[in-house]
Amino acid sequence: MDSFDVFAAIVRCGGFRAAALERGVSSSALSQTMNALEEALGIRLLNRTTRSVSPTEAGQRLLDRLAPALSDIQLAIAEVDELRDSPSGTLRINAPAPAVDHLLCPLVFDFMDAYPEVKIEIISDAAVIDIVEQGFDAGVRFGKQLAQDMIAVPFGPSLRYAIVASPDYIARHGRPETPHALVYHDCIRRRFPGGTLVTWRFARGNDALEVTPAGRLTVSTVHNELQAALAGRGIAHVLDDYAKPLVNDGRLVELFPEWSPTLPHWYLYYPNRRLPSAAMRAFLDHMKGYDWRAGDQASF
Repeated sequence: MDSFDVFAAIVRCGGFRAAALERGVSSSALSQTMNALEEALGIRLLNRTTRSVSPTEAGQRLLDRLAPALSDIQLAIAEVDELRDSPSGTLRINAPAPAVDHLLCPLVFDFMDAYPEVKIEIISDAAVIDIVEQGFDAGVRFGKQLAQDMIAVPFGPSLRYAIVASPDYIARHGRPETPHALVYHDCIRRRFPGGTLVTWRFARGNDALEVTPAGRLTVSTVHNELQAALAGRGIAHVLDDYAKPLVNDGRLVELFPEWSPTLPHWYLYYPNRRLPSAAMRAFLDHMKGYDWRAGDQASF
């Protein structure tokens, strides 16, 4: 039965690596399982190349017959799990670093106290991925980045960006009074994993402005952007959650906050399945009752 489940996972995930991540084992272990299954049945079930894995005709026929039975078995196991005193299992969640730092980690730490038998793996990643293919139970992204076949729930409060610079930078270069003056300043640019530069957006009343920052330094993480701002290397554009503690203690100065619009909040999303695991349902219930203000974290 486990061999059939491994076979279905490899096809669903599109390869051994993603299936191994989903199951928490090595790719070689899954390969050995498939070799043993194909040998026992006396027929090849998978076409394997260096770039892709797909079912053979025999494999697809077997999978078509197995899928309903495996689904019923998983449902039966989930129903039995309901009778446990406490949910168990492993949750794998993929989220961008800002959501991990200020929302997901505080929530998970609190959840771990309430559900000691649940293991959680958090992967920080800003790229838009297929969480099912990569073996994740849930992900965190903005609404416009979500696939159509996902269930999404609001995650945390609304967001805003802050434009900050160190007192030393302002003393040496002057203080810009509006976003229009940024063209005369050294901005710290940040590049997304896909290669595009972060655009700085501003709004005040009916006025809206987009700025593609110019500057000598480009980084790939918000932590390095803050590090550069603290060192007086330029003006930074970071989420307010990161900036607030540094502004409060005087290490950074916020510039033109009246131009900073409120942004939509994050969404936690997961596959549209008939029945999420007991651990996932417990996590969703815990999230609904969580006090985000109590979990507010200082910048790292």
